Amino acid sequence: MSRLSVRKTYKLFIGGAFPRSESGRSYAVTSPKGDFLANASQASRKDARDAVSAARKAFPGWSGATAYNRGQILYRIAEMLEGRRAQFADEGCKKPSIDAAIDRLVWYAGWSDKIASVHGSSNPVAGPYFNLSSPEPSGVVAVVAPDDPLLGLVSVVAPVIVTGNTCVVVASERTPLPSITLAEVLATSDLPGGVVNILTGRRAELAPWLAAHMDVNGLDLTGVDDQDLALRCEQDAAENLKRVLRPAREDWSADPGITRMTRFMETKTVWHPVGI
Repeated sequence: MSRLSVRKTYKLFIGGAFPRSESGRSYAVTSPKGDFLANASQASRKDARDAVSAARKAFPGWSGATAYNRGQILYRIAEMLEGRRAQFADEGCKKPSIDAAIDRLVWYAGWSDKIASVHGSSNPVAGPYFNLSSPEPSGVVAVVAPDDPLLGLVSVVAPVIVTGNTCVVVASERTPLPSITLAEVLATSDLPGGVVNILTGRRAELAPWLAAHMDVNGLDLTGVDDQDLALRCEQDAAENLKRVLRPAREDWSADPGITRMTRFMETKTVWHPVGI
């Protein structure tokens, strides 16, 4: 007797849980050849608000963790991703992309306790004072992920969280399935719930809402190809002076550098008298 395989239900990832969209909506995901693959949840503005609330709630604990601990957790995510290689391959990710995504997580994990030394400084001053500048996370960052289904996704999320920020990610609209599988990796690693929240759905619906949200501190528009939509998001983000990243098209296989880590960090300068 033949059997029917159990089809996977793709949900959102908010606060460490996997809810369906409160709107009850979904949309069909197809292969490059047009073949039906699955139905993905179509997140609403209410889901986006819930994701921002979860990210804000997780921020004090995550930003207060030691840099060494955050690096350990990113390395643990790489370990879990290594164990799910076959699943990502089944969802259309190519082997070199999977390998590169794992390596990138390890690379960012290694930066966790080094970025403060590289980006901070001891400043010379005319007087009996120590003057020290050190970077700190800015808060909740909304990320519109690129269409690269795994390597691009990891390359925009890892630098945000390794520096102590939390994030709300709008997954690729065209290739959302690996993002939810990555969410399963995150949920089974040591990452606290709410540090990363992943929404699937329409960029044009979710991105402006997150850009205008007054409790979002940073906005990464990497995945926004529509110039009119990008401009609208930048204008909405100006309402509370969000840090906005709108890069040119990127080669995800290239050396990522530290720009994405420092983009969503604030510099705190402390003065202290000498001898006290």
